[in-house]
Amino acid sequence: MNILSAVCSIILIILWMMAFVYVLFKELGRKQSYRPSVKFIVRVAIFGALSTILYTVPGLKFSVPFLPSFLEFHFDEIPILIASFAYGPLTGVAIIFIKTLIKLPMTSTLGVGECADFLYSLVFILPAALIYKKHRKFSGTIIGLSVGTITQLLVSMFFTVYVMVPFYMYVMGFSREALLSMCSMANPAITNLEMELGLYGILPFNAIKDAIVIFVTLIVYKSLRRFIENLDIAKN
Repeated sequence: MNILSAVCSIILIILWMMAFVYVLFKELGRKQSYRPSVKFIVRVAIFGALSTILYTVPGLKFSVPFLPSFLEFHFDEIPILIASFAYGPLTGVAIIFIKTLIKLPMTSTLGVGECADFLYSLVFILPAALIYKKHRKFSGTIIGLSVGTITQLLVSMFFTVYVMVPFYMYVMGFSREALLSMCSMANPAITNLEMELGLYGILPFNAIKDAIVIFVTLIVYKSLRRFIENLDIAKN
């Protein structure tokens, strides 16, 4: 019964996502004379639903003892990366945007965390997808993922330390001492909220997350690639 409920919930989420994406892009199309294809809407809806589930369901997110508790692992970038490789960068960007838009009403950080996640996903997915689009071989995949990972690690470390942490403290009303104490309890090597937080907190967190995302994506996409290609040929 629980499995049936879960399947029904996922189907309802996908249908709702399709309607949401259709209405959103229809409104954008009225203003910019752009009409998204049915294929595009369906792709964004399906992979967007999977990404949203991985991003919002509490049981699918977790933190680890040696990193600050506000750094939660969530693997919503896996379906985004697969969709970006299969259908192009635009599809990936649309999924990131839709996923973030849906998550905002459920935010516990006044939108700060969601905006940061949007940026970090964008700088990870976009370079990887653009390079893979030009070089659709395994070497292109590795180069794209490497560039995306390095870009995200650098952007996330410096942007989090020098922009997001000060902004988060201001918006949420946290004192510098309280936040530093929280970080130091998780990892004693973090003795300040500047470079040490970046090197011993933000950097290892994103490196571990990206490694898992890349590993799972390579396995899943390799299995799904032929199926996706045959599906597109059959539709055409």
